[in-house]
Amino acid sequence: MGSGEKHAQLIKNEAARLGFLSCGISKAGFLEEEAPRLETWLRNGMHGEMGYMANHFDKRLDPRLLVDGARSVISVLLNYYPERGQEDADAPKISKYAYGTDYHFVIKDKLKSLLEFIREEIGEVEGRAFVDSAPVLDKAWAARSGLGWIGKNSNLLTKQVGSFYFIAELITDLDLPADGPVTDHCGSCTACIDACPTDAIVAPYVVDGSRCISYFTIELKNELPGGFKGSFDNWMFGCDVCQDVCPWNRFSTPHNEPAFEPHPDLLGMTREDWYELTEDTFKKVFRKSAVKRTKFSGLMRNLDFIKNQKGP
Repeated sequence: MGSGEKHAQLIKNEAARLGFLSCGISKAGFLEEEAPRLETWLRNGMHGEMGYMANHFDKRLDPRLLVDGARSVISVLLNYYPERGQEDADAPKISKYAYGTDYHFVIKDKLKSLLEFIREEIGEVEGRAFVDSAPVLDKAWAARSGLGWIGKNSNLLTKQVGSFYFIAELITDLDLPADGPVTDHCGSCTACIDACPTDAIVAPYVVDGSRCISYFTIELKNELPGGFKGSFDNWMFGCDVCQDVCPWNRFSTPHNEPAFEPHPDLLGMTREDWYELTEDTFKKVFRKSAVKRTKFSGLMRNLDFIKNQKGP
């Protein structure tokens, strides 16, 4: 085994010790296949008001423009599938990923530890950690490194564990052997396309972000479009429908990350509790959560929009 293989194995072992579900490596370079897809998606306005998606087009497609001398992209997955869900079936719904502490902080800390480990064990290595907050096409890099395939709902899917995980990466100047991609196992299944409440999956592998419930409830800062009234399926923050119906997610198992445990009050909140929510309770329950991103006013807007309708 050469030094590159040894280094790769060291890194993967440490990633597992830090609690990551899996770790894969790809060569840093230009994403040729993704370039025309991203260009078409943006040209068709499928990013809605997410103006940042159109920024740094070149950097999104080439990590060497983000990290000087970048040679490898180390992709990691972190499971967030919860042991329990919301107890009141009539309560407005929150996406599972937002039950616990904001994943940006949790993963960033783990990636910093991984980079420190690499420097201690291998030597002076330049690298940057990215957690969904910079122009990096996370899913494309994870797929390139063999951690799964991009499904028809545009999420990364993995045969053994489904898709309820976060994706992040270390881009580094360390030269490591690349892992190969895996094959697509969606087959003729259209469960996600058929189930999407707002018909946001406009074609297999193409999601119109400007029609997605997650976009409406989190990203859109203005008034929610009246034409979608009654089609939110009772989601007030995010949406898990295309993951919940995916056959591969029958293999999802609960995470073992303490930081992702929900606030003690969250899962037991009833429909009435949500509609009587005060700003003080919001701050208490979501003090460390990604739900803070919508602010109290945004969540109230969403709750008002879905009131008196539990979906189509």
